[in-house]
Amino acid sequence: MARRADTAGILAGNRISIARAISLVENDDPEAEALLRTLFPSTGTACRIGITGPPGAGKSTLTTRLAAAYRREGKRIGIIAVDPTSPFTGGAVLGDRVRMGDVELDVGVFIRSMASRGNPGGLSKATGDAADILDASGMDIILVETVGVGQSELDIARAADVTVVVLVPESGDAVQAMKAGLMEIADLFVMNKADRPGAEQAVQALSSTLMFRQADLPLPDVLRTVASEGKGVEEVLLAIAAFRDRIEADGTQARRRRERMETRIAEIVVSKVRRQLWTPARRAELTASVEAVLRGERTPFDVAHDLIERIGPVS
Repeated sequence: MARRADTAGILAGNRISIARAISLVENDDPEAEALLRTLFPSTGTACRIGITGPPGAGKSTLTTRLAAAYRREGKRIGIIAVDPTSPFTGGAVLGDRVRMGDVELDVGVFIRSMASRGNPGGLSKATGDAADILDASGMDIILVETVGVGQSELDIARAADVTVVVLVPESGDAVQAMKAGLMEIADLFVMNKADRPGAEQAVQALSSTLMFRQADLPLPDVLRTVASEGKGVEEVLLAIAAFRDRIEADGTQARRRRERMETRIAEIVVSKVRRQLWTPARRAELTASVEAVLRGERTPFDVAHDLIERIGPVS
C-alpha cells in the first residue's frame, strides 16, 4: 500500500515528503488534488525563475551556478529540470540531474527531474503543481529549467515570475529567438559561452534585434556569461533582482500572477473535462462512430457533439 502524502512534512521542508508529493502529482494520483488544496494557502512566497533556450546553450550549467550563488546568500532552492519525453515509450532522458552534481548534495537544494510527457510547451503539466509543493515547503527560489526545443518553450513565461533565455554565439540563436517568439517572453537574455569567437558580434546582433520588440514591452538586458567558469553569474543575479524590484513596483508582477492563475484554472478545467469525457465506454463509442464517419453516414462534428452532450456535471 502506497504511503499517503505527509502535508506536515512538506510544510516542514522534509525532502522525502516533498519527493513523494511531487510523485503524486506527476502520476495524477487521486490524492494529489486534496494535497494541493491543503498546501495552496502556504504558496505564493517563492520567486519562480524560468531558464530556457536552445539545446547546448548551457542551461543546466547556468542553473547550477545560479543555485550555488543563491545558496551563498542563505536561500533555499528548488530546481525543476524538465526533460524531453520519448513519443514512443513515454520515458525521459532525465540527464539534467547528472549535470547538477555540484549542488545535488547540498541540503538546501532540492532537485527534481520531470518528464515533459509530450507537452508541446516543453513543460510537464505537473510542473506548476510541483512548483507549488516546493513553494509551500519553504523554498525561496524555484528554478525551472525547460526542455530546449526552440519553438515550443513559450509557456515558461506563464509559469515563471522571471524568464531567462540562454543563447550561445554560434548557430544563429538570435535569429532563432525571433522565430520562436522568445523575443516576447524573455525578461533577460544571457549570452553564454561568451569566451567563444563571435560572442561580441552575437550580442550586438541580438541587441539590435531587440529594438524591434513590441513597443509596450521593456527592453531586456543582454548579459554575457561563461557559466562553466562561473563568470558573469553574479551579474545575472543582480539583473534578476533589479527586474523583480521593477515589476513589483510597477504592478507587472501582480498582473503576471493573475494571468498565471487564470491559465492554471483553465488547465485544471480542461484536465477534469478530459478525464470525465474519455471513459473506456466513450473511447469504445468513438471507435465505433469512426466507421460511420468514414462511410459518409455522419460527420466528425456530429460525433463530437454527441460525446460532449453526454459528459454531464464535472466532478
